Amino acid sequence: MFTAVAPPQETLPRDLVGAIQNLKKELNAVILAHYYQEAAIQDIADYLGDSLGLSQQAASTDADVIVFAGVHFMAETAKILNPHKLVLLPDLEAGCSLADSCPPREFTEFKQRHPDHLVISYINCTAEIKALSDIICTSSNAVKIVQQLPEDQKIIFAPDRNLGRYVMEQTGRQMVLWQGSCIVHETFSERRLLELKAKYPQAEIIAHPECGEAILRHADFIGSTTALLNYSNKSQGKEFIVGTEPGIIHQMEKLSPSKQFIPLPNNSNCDCNECPYMRLNTLEKLYWAMKRRSPEITLPEDTMAAALKPIQRMLAMS
Repeated sequence: MFTAVAPPQETLPRDLVGAIQNLKKELNAVILAHYYQEAAIQDIADYLGDSLGLSQQAASTDADVIVFAGVHFMAETAKILNPHKLVLLPDLEAGCSLADSCPPREFTEFKQRHPDHLVISYINCTAEIKALSDIICTSSNAVKIVQQLPEDQKIIFAPDRNLGRYVMEQTGRQMVLWQGSCIVHETFSERRLLELKAKYPQAEIIAHPECGEAILRHADFIGSTTALLNYSNKSQGKEFIVGTEPGIIHQMEKLSPSKQFIPLPNNSNCDCNECPYMRLNTLEKLYWAMKRRSPEITLPEDTMAAALKPIQRMLAMS
């Protein structure tokens, strides 16, 4: 767990958006936000994207301050790419179940049992795991990166078993998989998917490759968050069952206001499946982070140096 920051005692400004815009100019800051953030944060972001796009933006920004509206591993990536810049995360408790499923000590032992394997790690992992990796990937480029490697190269893929299995199916390559998963994508319910399909028989099913095999086998289209957004916009279909975190639906509705987007529920009684970590960030916390220049992301220099190399390899191979 990360160290929580006591809530500010000052009064919030009436025009919160205007105050954030003023702070952005004062700090020469850029606000990077993931598609899974709440709508208000998406609408104020300078750049909105998935993990690959956010990494590319973080690598190229000339801002002095990076305000990352996402989860901890994303802000860590921005810090690794910008070690001398101030990187802020509105809530340090905004972690990631997938990153947590791959502890560095256990992964080090796992890697030692496969000494002749190259390590490809999904970007949804901690800085320590990145430092133990040879190449980082995202759901946008994982297949492309594996296809660029020699066919006889043995591979460990971590930490997401579902994405790893999907990459194996798409490339025909065998890989050793770390058995991690995302609580959002892992808990989608096939039963409830079939119920929705019966209710909306014309709906296309679009799903993220982090979903389990039971969900993906029903999908009309599988892709990264950005790919799902683009597909739903270009498709002639009018109804879509969306198998990923429902924050992306805000952008889908903005791009295609005449279409209907139905979030795929999990296997509990809840009709939604929001990431509890992503939703810890709020517009109010974003304001206080910029106002106070805190919480700041800090990492050991040796970890950043080691983690930078596989990230740079990913960006070069993308």
